[in-house]
Amino acid sequence: MDIAALREKNPEHWMQATAIRALTLDGVAGANSGHSGMPMGMADVATILFSKHMKFDVDNPLWPDRDRFILSAGHGSMLIYSLLYLMGDKQVTLEQLKNFRQLGALTAGHPENFLIDAVETTTGPLGQGIANAVGFAMAEEIQRAQYGRKIVDHNTYVIAGDGCLMEGISQEAIALAGRHKLGNLIVFWDNNNITIDGTVELSDRTDQIKRFKASDWHVQEVDGHDPEAIDYAITTAKRTKKPSMIACKTHIAIGHAAQDTSKGHGALTDKDQLATTKAGYGWPNMAFEVPADVKAWWEAAGKRGSADREAWVTRFSQASKQKQDRFNRALALDAPKKLSAVVKTLKKQISENLPTIATRKSSEMALAAINPIMPETVGGSADLTGSNNTKTDDLGIFDTNNRKGRYVYWGIREHGMASAMNGMALHGGVRPYGGTFFCFTDYARPAMRLAALSKIPTVFVMTHDSIGVGEDGPTHQPVEHLAICRSTPNTLVFRPADTVETAEAWELALSSKSTPSVLVLTRQNLPTVRTKHRMKNLTSCGAYVIAEAEGKRQAILIGTGSEVAIAMEAKALLEASGIGTRVVSMPCMELFAKQDEAYRRKVLPAGAAVRVGIEAAVRQGWDQWLLGERARPGKSDFVGMDSFGASAPAGQLFEKFGITAENVANKAKALL
Repeated sequence: MDIAALREKNPEHWMQATAIRALTLDGVAGANSGHSGMPMGMADVATILFSKHMKFDVDNPLWPDRDRFILSAGHGSMLIYSLLYLMGDKQVTLEQLKNFRQLGALTAGHPENFLIDAVETTTGPLGQGIANAVGFAMAEEIQRAQYGRKIVDHNTYVIAGDGCLMEGISQEAIALAGRHKLGNLIVFWDNNNITIDGTVELSDRTDQIKRFKASDWHVQEVDGHDPEAIDYAITTAKRTKKPSMIACKTHIAIGHAAQDTSKGHGALTDKDQLATTKAGYGWPNMAFEVPADVKAWWEAAGKRGSADREAWVTRFSQASKQKQDRFNRALALDAPKKLSAVVKTLKKQISENLPTIATRKSSEMALAAINPIMPETVGGSADLTGSNNTKTDDLGIFDTNNRKGRYVYWGIREHGMASAMNGMALHGGVRPYGGTFFCFTDYARPAMRLAALSKIPTVFVMTHDSIGVGEDGPTHQPVEHLAICRSTPNTLVFRPADTVETAEAWELALSSKSTPSVLVLTRQNLPTVRTKHRMKNLTSCGAYVIAEAEGKRQAILIGTGSEVAIAMEAKALLEASGIGTRVVSMPCMELFAKQDEAYRRKVLPAGAAVRVGIEAAVRQGWDQWLLGERARPGKSDFVGMDSFGASAPAGQLFEKFGITAENVANKAKALL
C-alpha cells in the first residue's frame, strides 16, 4: 500500500483518519494487549461516517433520535474509544485511553454499553453486533410508526468484519433485515481478508456480495481508503429503501510492518515498528499526541449534530403532552401505572375460577390483559407462535406494510431473535419479548448471556419446560437448562406454578429496568394452586409459604412450576400420616436470595423439619435451599432428574422418573 500517495491525495483527511490509527497504536501498546489492525484499516470509513453523516451530538450521546453506531467487530474497540476522545466525549478522556484494558477503566477490552453512554451495545462475541443492529432498526421503524417521522427518524450504522459474517447468527440477521426491508440499516463490511489463523481463504470462500444480494440487500463495493468513494456510498445507501451493505476493501494494520497479515489482527506493540509506522504516517512519535488542529477539527465534528438535536427538541415539544409522556415513559422503562391493577384483576379472576391450564396459556392470558395498556411491548416467536402463546389479538403483525405491528414472526432463528430483541431493548422505547421451546435456549444462549451482561430487560418466554413435553422425547425435554439459566448472573428465572404466579412474573419482568427475565412455562395443564386471592405480588418475594402445616411442622416441601401441585398432593399424604407439612412455592430463586435473612428464615426456618426439593430438572442450584439456610444436616433430599428424559406421555414419564406425590412423601418419611 502506497501510504505516501494516500497522504498526498487528501492530506487533511489523511491526518484526521490517522489520529484514530495513532491513538489505537498507542492504546494497544500501552496495554500490551488488544487489537490494532481493524481500527487502523477502518479509520477512513469511520472518519467520513462521523464527520459527514452520523447524526450525533457528543455532548448529548443519549439523545433519542441520534443515529446509532454499532461496532460489531468489538475487538477493534480502540476505534470507538479514539473517536469519542477525539470528538470530546466527557467520559472517554485521554486518561481513559492511557488506561485501555486496565482495571476500573471505562475503556474495556471490548465495548460495554453500561460503561460508556455513547457505546450503544456490548460487542465482542462476533456476529452479535450485526444481529443487535437488526433489532435497533426494527425498533426505529416501530417507534417511527407510533410517533411520526418528526420524532423518530434515524439510521443504524454497523462495522462488521469477516469474522462477524462467518458466524451463523449473521445469516439469521441478514435474512431478517432483507425480509423486512430495513432501509435504515447500513452495514460496512471490513473486507480485509484476514483472520487470526491467516487469510479468509483458509476457512471460507463465500461470495459475500452475492450472499447479501440474495437476502435482498442493496450492495456497493468501495475502496475503504478512498474518502470520496466512501462518502458517495454512504449517501447512496441512505437513499435506498433496502438495508445496505457497503463492502469496504481495506488493509488491516495499514502502514505497519504487519499490514495484510494475521499478526496485524492482534496487538502491535513493538516500539521500533510503532515509530516507523508513525513516521510513515507523517505523525508525531510522542504517545497519545494529537496535533491541535486535528483535535479541533474532530471536536467540531463531534458537535456537528447539535443543531439536529436542538431542532428535534423543538419538534418534540410541539407534540401533544400525551404523546410526549408516553414516549418518555417508554424510554425510561417505566411501567404504566395501570399495570399493577390489571394484574391484580386477573389474579382475582383466576383465584375465583380456578382454571386448570398450562402456564404457557396462562402467559397468553396475562399478555392479553397487559399488551393493550403497554404499547411499547413487542412480541414474537421463533416459528412457535401457537405453542409459545406469545401473540395477542391487539398486536398486529410487524411487516413492510405495517410498521405499527408489534408482533414479529422471527422464523426458525432463535439466536437471531434473541440478539435482535436485545437490540430493540438497547435502542430504547420498546420492551421486547419472544418465545421458543425451553430446550432451544441452547440456540439463544449467547444472546441471553449478553442481555444479562448488558443490563437490559429482554424477556425470554420459554415454554415446554420439562419431561412434561411428553412424546417429543429427550431432544425436546430440558433437564439442565434451569440450572444454566439460574447460574447466569443478573438473570431472573421465573418458573410459575399456575396462572396467578405467571401473571405476577409478567408484572415483574415488565417492570425490570436492568435485568433480563426468563419465563419457564409448561406444555401440560396445571391446577390453580393459589386459590386465595392476595393483593401482594408474592412472586416478587421469590418464595413464600403457599400451604402451612396443619399440625406440628415436621417437613417442608419446596417446589417450582408444575411440581408445586405435586408438593400439595404429597402434603395431603403426609398430613394423613400425622406429619405436619409446609409447602413452599419458589417461583424465582434469584428474588428469594435477595430477600433479607429474616424473611428467608421465616419461609425456611431452622429447626427439626426436614426439607425436600421437587423440580423436574437437575439438582444443581438447589443445595443452597436444601443444605444451607440453617437446614438440619443430613435431613434433606431432592426429587427431580439426574438423566435425560424419554419419549412417552407426560404422565408416564413423571411416574418413570419418580416425580410423584408418593415418592415425595416417602422421601420425607425416610428423612424423619
